[in-house]
Amino acid sequence: MQISKLLEEILNGQRMSNEEFAYLYQHGDLLTLGQAANQAREKRFPNNIATFIIDRNINYTNICSCQCKFCAFYRHEHDADAYVIDKDTLFAKIEEAVELGASQLMIQGGLNPNLTIDFFEDLFRSIKERYAITIHSLTAPEVVYIAKISNLDIKETLIRLQKAGLDSLPGGGAEVLHDEVRKHISPRKINTQQWLQVMRTAHEIGMKSTATMMMGSIDHLQHRIYHLEKIRSLQDETGGFRAFIMWTYQPGNNELMGKKISSLAYLRFLALSRLYLDNIEHIQGSWVTQGKQIGQLSLLFGGDDLGSIMIEENVVRSAGLVYKMNQEEMINLIRATGRKPALRDTTYRILEEY
Repeated sequence: MQISKLLEEILNGQRMSNEEFAYLYQHGDLLTLGQAANQAREKRFPNNIATFIIDRNINYTNICSCQCKFCAFYRHEHDADAYVIDKDTLFAKIEEAVELGASQLMIQGGLNPNLTIDFFEDLFRSIKERYAITIHSLTAPEVVYIAKISNLDIKETLIRLQKAGLDSLPGGGAEVLHDEVRKHISPRKINTQQWLQVMRTAHEIGMKSTATMMMGSIDHLQHRIYHLEKIRSLQDETGGFRAFIMWTYQPGNNELMGKKISSLAYLRFLALSRLYLDNIEHIQGSWVTQGKQIGQLSLLFGGDDLGSIMIEENVVRSAGLVYKMNQEEMINLIRATGRKPALRDTTYRILEEY
């Protein structure tokens, strides 16, 4: 199989197969793959813009019955540092975020058996009454858990949350959508089909979402390709994913531990994801787990977005990794790649160009 000819065919619209992904990952030159991914990105976004968003990630509780092996954030109900956020603290965090220009809130937490749907409806309504801000919150495992303890089905749960103010769903809780992996790293969490069904249902009621992947725990290439196939297939069906976001497992302060995947492997997979996911518009680079320099390189390997400047982030931080960035740094980082920095909102509408 000639790599240059294959990449040319893919860039001309031929859909990449799983076998071709594996072949290109194993045999393709990294810079050649990056160049092809960049061409695909340029074809979709000829304006040379690279975007970012200002948001705040607020964890409403760290009490979680899931207790995933890769997570250093969760606590048991009776731990001294276990909490459920109070509204004064919540509103103070939102006030600060709004002052810093945030247009989005990511409100996520653990699977807390004491928090039924009433808690979330009250939470979202109280936010919407006070702030003109997008609530991009709750992962698929949270939605399934809320439905279960509230004696509701998934559709009822999502419709009620939507009416209360939930605007869109982040893709968290996907990790790797292959049950062989999930049974090992998160045996109490929802399975692949349940994650996909939450997303399918959200899309059916007009709620858009993102798709994510956490690569590099115990997963192998075939598991990751299977994950991408499931995402691409659902997108063919619903068109509801705005973006694909992948990041790398952080082996710190958790039960799973292990080794960290290399940045070169991350960039290789990112580039091929841009080429494989021909029906998903936005591909986001992860400076939060890769650091600013590799985050910057992701814009040359198919990425068109760098996510948030992250006013607050606690889950990756719990694993011992802390990268910080302010708005000026983000703008300069994008500009240094030869791209035009732009601030966006949740829907990827451009708010300001720099």
